[in-house]
Amino acid sequence: MFHRRHWLTGLAALPLARALSDATADAAPTPERSRQPAAPDPGRRGFPARLSGREIIRQRSFPNVVLTTSEGKRVRFYDDLLKDKIVILNLMYANCDGICPTTTANLKRVQQILRAEVAHDIFIYSLTIKPEEDTPDKLRDYAKMHGVRDPHWRFLTGDPGEVDQLRHQLGFADPNPVLDQDKAGHSGMLRYGNEPMAIWGTCQGSADPEWIAQEIGFAVPRAFKRHPRVNE
Repeated sequence: MFHRRHWLTGLAALPLARALSDATADAAPTPERSRQPAAPDPGRRGFPARLSGREIIRQRSFPNVVLTTSEGKRVRFYDDLLKDKIVILNLMYANCDGICPTTTANLKRVQQILRAEVAHDIFIYSLTIKPEEDTPDKLRDYAKMHGVRDPHWRFLTGDPGEVDQLRHQLGFADPNPVLDQDKAGHSGMLRYGNEPMAIWGTCQGSADPEWIAQEIGFAVPRAFKRHPRVNE
């Protein structure tokens, strides 16, 4: 005799039976399932790997050229001088009797201010724009004449072609090639930055040292400041 209870029991069993059947089907190998993934098409080009802002700036602005310090030591611009550091960069030349001595004097004062306010090393690099004239000895005499005796401040020279390349990539250049020939016109500006954090800025080297130090402070993390302001 047909009972509704038996019929309902049969309906309840259908989903379980179907699920077991599907599981068996999934487990059974088929020609399509056992097929290996297709090899990538070598002719198909994808997007390049995404670069960090730090790496983009490094490739665009910091050629790893070899420079020579006033002590005669050969160093790589990015690997030895910039990487993982907070830095100040300026252009100068030893026989300059215009803006260079003023900028050097200002940087000495800026260095004093930053040492009182920042518990972290900040490096200064003064790069000659006349490497064909400024030998390491000449740069050492310039540093001595201006009272610069600090291992965190280096005066640099190098191959004229590579120094000029570095000058351009750092942004110390005029788009007008005629005006750019007057290299002395580029010696009044400062570049400063926090290389690992990819924070970079520029300011006038003849400005008030207190203001210059405040500008450079924007590239210094709050954790490094002895007396951080509320809005920093």
